Amino acid sequence: MAIVTTPEPSIPVTTRLGPRFGFLTSTPIIAVATICLAVIVIVSVLAPLLAPHDPLLLAPSQRLKPSSAQFILGTDAYGRDLLSRTIYGGRISLLVGVGAAIVSIAIGLFIGLVSGFFKWVDAVMMRVMDGLMAIPSILLAIAVVSLSGASVGTVMIAITIPEIPRVARLVRSVVLTAREEPYVEAAISVGSSLPKIMWRHLMPNTIAPLIVQGTYVCASAILTEAILSFLGAGISPETPTWGNIMAEGRSYFQIKPSLIFWPGLLLSIAILSINLIGDAARDALDPRMKQREGK
Repeated sequence: MAIVTTPEPSIPVTTRLGPRFGFLTSTPIIAVATICLAVIVIVSVLAPLLAPHDPLLLAPSQRLKPSSAQFILGTDAYGRDLLSRTIYGGRISLLVGVGAAIVSIAIGLFIGLVSGFFKWVDAVMMRVMDGLMAIPSILLAIAVVSLSGASVGTVMIAITIPEIPRVARLVRSVVLTAREEPYVEAAISVGSSLPKIMWRHLMPNTIAPLIVQGTYVCASAILTEAILSFLGAGISPETPTWGNIMAEGRSYFQIKPSLIFWPGLLLSIAILSINLIGDAARDALDPRMKQREGK
């Protein structure tokens, strides 16, 4: 009797990379965005090793120098190396972006879980969130920085506050849907503790939306920090950030456009890469998108 064997199905590339991170190379554009963001992060983290000069060293005799072997991108109006300041600027901008995303997701997750599960908390907390969302984020950030002083921590808090309501409302909408599921009702009927219900049954449903939301919050925070610094309401001007570098260079734009071009280029690439990765994560983590692709 002959035995018929079927060939094993080939394993797609995304499976080899892992179902959670395969979307990072799902398309050539996403792969390029991932590489660009990875390079920016690595260079920013290794700034003390890669920067050729001290970004804070003033050299008036070297002010507004063109590109040369000593200063690859030239110098700014105070004689500081533009390449070193641009490299160091990525550290603060990325730190603010990632920090604002983590803090806003942590606080918004807690508020959203509690508001979505308890109706009496939802009635009060969502009105507070609506009030915060009614205030323009830039104006709120400027007010917080003006009251507390300019520092990395203050700017991060000022950017995080407007993002918390958006995360909280996202988590609340997920919880409102998940709490009606049979497995949640079964957990309540057997007497499971409230923390266990939220931790094991409700919170896992919010992970995929929060990953996508976190990428958008990070990109928005980086852009907001640059806007605040450009307006003079952000981190102190001597601290190298992409926004500060562009703010200092706008007076000399006609003489030396590279003072704004290079930090602006890195800022645009970083934000665009994060947004593209966020879109890819949404497509990979949303079951409805997979169903549309399967049709």
